[in-house]
Amino acid sequence: RIREEGKDGIPEHPYLYETDVEISLVGGSCKNPVERFWNGSSAMYILQKATHNEESDSMEESRTDDAVYAPKLLPKESPEPLALSVGRAKQLISLYTMVQNPNMTYLGTSDLAVLPPLWVRCDGSDPQHTCWIGAEPLKAGNKVTGINIYMVSCDGPTADKTCFANLEELKKEHKIRHHSSFVTTKGFAQYELIAAAAIEGTIAESEGNIYVDITWNGVDKILETPPLVSAATLNIALESGDPRSPVFQLYRELQFLLALAEGLKTGVTEWPEPSESESALKKVQEFLTDLKRKLDGDCVSGNKSEKEKIKCDTDAVDSCIKSIFGERGDLDFTEQLWCKMKGVSSYQELIDCFTLVIKSLELGEIQPWIHQGSSSFLSQLIQQSYHGKMKDVPLSDIAPIQMLLEIGLEKMKKDYVSFFIDKSRSSLLFQDYFISTSVDLQEQVHRVQKLHHMLEIVVSSTGLLQFRHENLFPLTQICMQYYRENPLNEKHVFQLPIRPALVKKFYQNDNPEIWKVEISSGHGQKEVKTTWQVSTSAPVEHGTADNSDLFSDSTVNGSREEKLYFITMTQCSQVQFT
Repeated sequence: RIREEGKDGIPEHPYLYETDVEISLVGGSCKNPVERFWNGSSAMYILQKATHNEESDSMEESRTDDAVYAPKLLPKESPEPLALSVGRAKQLISLYTMVQNPNMTYLGTSDLAVLPPLWVRCDGSDPQHTCWIGAEPLKAGNKVTGINIYMVSCDGPTADKTCFANLEELKKEHKIRHHSSFVTTKGFAQYELIAAAAIEGTIAESEGNIYVDITWNGVDKILETPPLVSAATLNIALESGDPRSPVFQLYRELQFLLALAEGLKTGVTEWPEPSESESALKKVQEFLTDLKRKLDGDCVSGNKSEKEKIKCDTDAVDSCIKSIFGERGDLDFTEQLWCKMKGVSSYQELIDCFTLVIKSLELGEIQPWIHQGSSSFLSQLIQQSYHGKMKDVPLSDIAPIQMLLEIGLEKMKKDYVSFFIDKSRSSLLFQDYFISTSVDLQEQVHRVQKLHHMLEIVVSSTGLLQFRHENLFPLTQICMQYYRENPLNEKHVFQLPIRPALVKKFYQNDNPEIWKVEISSGHGQKEVKTTWQVSTSAPVEHGTADNSDLFSDSTVNGSREEKLYFITMTQCSQVQFT
């Protein structure tokens, strides 16, 4: 029944079986709790100890002959799942296996469709410390031909490597268990690169997550360093806003842009705190005064340093951004005005700034240059001023906020596009999408947020790995492809195939976060595997939460300690029905 009800969508809450077992159907975008031990991609049942409450207790009292109650359990109060005893788990696996066996005709289940795989959380109370038992049907068309039974055991954490298995002994045990004369081995290792780079001094340690997954064939010994002929994938997940980021000042600029967009939408704008330096109004006054002098041919006050300040707004751009993000030397009037006004601290100051600008335009005191194709309302006024005719501008309600938002959007779009063309030499296949003005302002702001997240990804990769064009280009394209089709998601993991040599210096003397060897024999559905793995994080969710802080890497007197590892073994047994 759970399978039938799950056809229209994964059930939101678990079901109660008998009095002690919760059954959940997991699939789709749901987190796979057994992904470290099993690489199946289909939906699956997860069984665990039931979490009781008043409603479920009353259901037990009024239970019918049906073993699975139709009402679903209420959501659990505790986020930590509960495990069943190993004996109870084996009993449930046996029942599942019988139901799937086409030879058990007396059960009346011969016409039953193939059920999804089933996994049971175990409490590790047996000598092997079993933490999961799983069952996966083997199919030929729509018919079940057998079952794979998986036993997952876990020990640790420990830093004592003498507890680790011997590879030759693992291979020998696999051959005996499965009556095979030939086995193959495949290795997997995962290294965290941000922490390694911080120790190397390449970047400051951050909250981001950059790690590399490496796979290779032919493992010679436990915990061996992956060979350079391995296949490697860089995984990058970074959130914007780290104060140590080289583009943090640009992030702050974006936050002001978002505040303006929110104010336009809700009518309430959060203005930044007044600056201890010059006010935005004073900056605009000085800016306009300088432009007037230039128009009058008076260049006495236009010394070199002042010109550079007006052109590039160096007082607002961090030196790190100059070296990594760079400065555009082609800022037009509206972009320079944005640089002065992005520090406005009130609605009244905003109106005062625009009043000064519009008055100067109306009187012909300035004739500013703007980029061709600029479509903001202020740009339109400037173009009208060239001909001595300007529309009346009511600086009230949301109009001044929208004017400032428009010039900020245009300036920041050009900043990001300039970077991607210069640094990654990207052809910007989707440039039209990111800088389009055919969508409303809110959507334009959302797309600029995407551009900034892409910038954080690329800049971090440049600083960490010293990426060059051949790597920056595909990384940029991967980010663009994702963000053209998906909303902003700073939790998303961007994946880039790379050569291990690119990052070898960061992991060759480091301990992996995960190291795994897979021993296999047989082919097709006859294939069986034994997996031995160590990991710095707990491989199971149940029964480990109290110790989670003990498993991270640490340093003593400036030197790295040995990592604490969990040891996990997954063994497979195959039962054939035909």
